[in-house]
Amino acid sequence: MPDKKQSAWRYLWFSQDIRRKLLITMGILILFRLAANVPAPGVNQAALQAFFAGAGSGGFIGFLNLLSGGTLSNFSVLAMGVYPYITAQIILQLLVPIIPALERKMKEDPREGRKWMEKWTYYLAVPMAALSAIGQINTFNALAGQVIIPFGFTSELWLSSLTTLVVMTAGTMFAIWLGELISEYGIRGQGLSLVIFAGIVSQIPQHLITLWNDQVNRWSLITAMVVVMLLTILAIVYVQQGRRNVPIIYPQKSAIFYAMQRGKNVRMPQPTLPLMVNLAGMIPLIFASALLQFPAIVAGFFVQSETAWVKNAADAVQSFFNRTGPDAWGYWLLYFFMVVGFTYFYTTVLFDQQNYGDSLKRSGAQIPGVHSGTATQKYLSKIQSRITLPGALLLGVVAIMPFLLQLVLPAASSSAGLFLVSSSGLLIVVGVVRDTFMNIEAELKLHGYQEKLLIS
Repeated sequence: MPDKKQSAWRYLWFSQDIRRKLLITMGILILFRLAANVPAPGVNQAALQAFFAGAGSGGFIGFLNLLSGGTLSNFSVLAMGVYPYITAQIILQLLVPIIPALERKMKEDPREGRKWMEKWTYYLAVPMAALSAIGQINTFNALAGQVIIPFGFTSELWLSSLTTLVVMTAGTMFAIWLGELISEYGIRGQGLSLVIFAGIVSQIPQHLITLWNDQVNRWSLITAMVVVMLLTILAIVYVQQGRRNVPIIYPQKSAIFYAMQRGKNVRMPQPTLPLMVNLAGMIPLIFASALLQFPAIVAGFFVQSETAWVKNAADAVQSFFNRTGPDAWGYWLLYFFMVVGFTYFYTTVLFDQQNYGDSLKRSGAQIPGVHSGTATQKYLSKIQSRITLPGALLLGVVAIMPFLLQLVLPAASSSAGLFLVSSSGLLIVVGVVRDTFMNIEAELKLHGYQEKLLIS
């Protein structure tokens, strides 16, 4: 009887170490979702629900609610999720090529550079969380037209405001800590991603119920949701798996290589350097959204101004950056170009930090017909810039998917399930699932559960 190969994934639960990591990961995610339902002190729940039932379901508020796993809809202690940490991480990564001392530090000792980066990311996340909390509270109060959380450093409100600020900042750091626990004791390196993933997935049942309760547009919305989700997922997976394999040679081994070819007529595989089509991942979406939030957050500090022109300007800024209907083409067009631009910018930053030119030169490798060192880096940078275009355009298109969907299906503009098919949610979910799958597969191979070895 011929041997039959068995998938290594059937042994996932048999490895005690892997099973323990999976249980720890699931337990921490459950704890995170429980904490996400604890409201911040002083929240007017009636005013908050009325706000989200109206204008609060779209724009950058809707994006923040999506990214935080729905915690903004009840303004919980985890209302900001791990977003301030991600923003701090992006800021420090972008500062590396700008500040020569930081760039030298990262190149001279990459391991110590990573430790320094992690330490200062935590430090920077604290003030970023505090500033985000102040901005969110002021913005919510201004957009809702009523007080959702009493906030202000006056003689009557300073104690309650300080308490709210400390609690929300601590909630963000607690979420970051839970993510780090997952990365250390659960699925390695996937902590923060899984925290965001769990928040997005937890909203799916609520969105499906909302779509089902729409008696008039029920089937058209559900059909549109399924079609858009499938097409977007296929496009994201196709682009994220895209590679450009650049051939390289090792001159010191060429004599042996060609001797083996001539003597034994063996065709050995050509060594290649794979360059990713989508090197930046979901970071451009987050960074572009962060910048688009900034004007509205700043305007939130001036909407109560007694000066007429200042108040009008603040109202106009908030109206522009929080509109989501078909008439909000200016906002979505700006979002599209910012996502495409930041994809190129962030890809360039990451690619220059990897410094393939010097790495190939030190290992004795060379691209045929290209001088080693600086010339190789320029050549690879040109290739990376060309293959980044489809990834950047895809990110831009799926970033404005809610707007495009409303143009095709106007009924989607009033549906809370709109953000279920938004680019940000799908990109994060697909990316996290893919990375987690590859991580678990690596764990299985590390423990000896490889498909080619499992023969019965």
